[in-house]
Amino acid sequence: MAPELAAATVDLGAAGVSSPRVDAELLAAHALGVPRGRLLLTDTIRAAELSRFRDLVARRARRIPLQHLLGSAAFRYVELAVGDGVFTPRPETELLAGWGVERTGPGALVVDLCSGSGAIAVAIADETKAGRVIAVERSPAALPWLRRNTGGYPVVEVVAGDVTDPDLLAGLHGTVDVLLCNPPYVPDGTEVPPEVSGHDPAEAVFGGGDGLVVIRPVIELAARLLVPGGSLGIEHDDVHGEAVPALLRADGRFTGVTAHDDLTGRPRYATARRR
Repeated sequence: MAPELAAATVDLGAAGVSSPRVDAELLAAHALGVPRGRLLLTDTIRAAELSRFRDLVARRARRIPLQHLLGSAAFRYVELAVGDGVFTPRPETELLAGWGVERTGPGALVVDLCSGSGAIAVAIADETKAGRVIAVERSPAALPWLRRNTGGYPVVEVVAGDVTDPDLLAGLHGTVDVLLCNPPYVPDGTEVPPEVSGHDPAEAVFGGGDGLVVIRPVIELAARLLVPGGSLGIEHDDVHGEAVPALLRADGRFTGVTAHDDLTGRPRYATARRR
C-alpha cells in the first residue's frame, strides 16, 4: 500500500490539494473498508480495491471535495451525510457549536438558523439535554440532507424557512434560550477554493457585496426570538472581525458582545446576550 499512497500523495499535491497525504490515506481506508490507522497493516490489496482507490484519487485531484467522495463529514463527535446541494461543514464551525453547547442547559430551546446539513443542530442535540432544537433552512436541495442528519434526534424539528422573513418563527418571540447561525457570509466576488466554487451551493457561501446581507436580518430576528439574557452566536468571514460586533452593539438590544478567533487566529464568530 505504501507505494500507492506515495504516488497518490504526489498526484494530489500537484493538483493543489492542501493536505495530500491525509486525503490519500482517508481515500485508501475508504476504498479498502478499514480504519485509517490500519492501512500500514494491510499487505494484500485486491484489484477491485486498488482500482477504486485510484478512481477516488483521480476524482479528488479534480478537486471534488473529500467529504463528497467519502459520503460524510466529521463534525465534533458525529458524522454527517453530505453531497451535492448542501454546504460541507467546516472545522471552524465546531468552535461556534461548542460555544453553543456550553450555554445550552437542560430543557433549553435552541434555534439553528441557516442550518444546512444540520451540523450545529445535531451537535446541540448530541451533546446536551436541550428540550427542543429548531433547525431552519430555506434551500430545497439542502433540506433532504438536513432531515436525514437530524432524523435520529427526536428533539430536533426542521423548519423550511428564510431567515430574512420577518414572520419566521413568530410564535416563539421571547422564548429562545440559545440562537446560533452559520450564514452565507463570503463577500460576493471573493475567490474561493475549487471545492467551494464547484460544489458548495453559492447561496450557502456568498452573502452579498459586503458579506453581511444575511447577517443583518439574523441579528434582527435574534433580538425578537431570544429571552432576556439569551445567548447569540454568529459565524462570519475573517474580514468581519470588527463589522459584526459593531452591528450587534449598534442594535442596542444586546450586551456582552465578544469577538472570537478560529484556531488559525482569524476572526471567525461573534457572540452576545439579549438585554
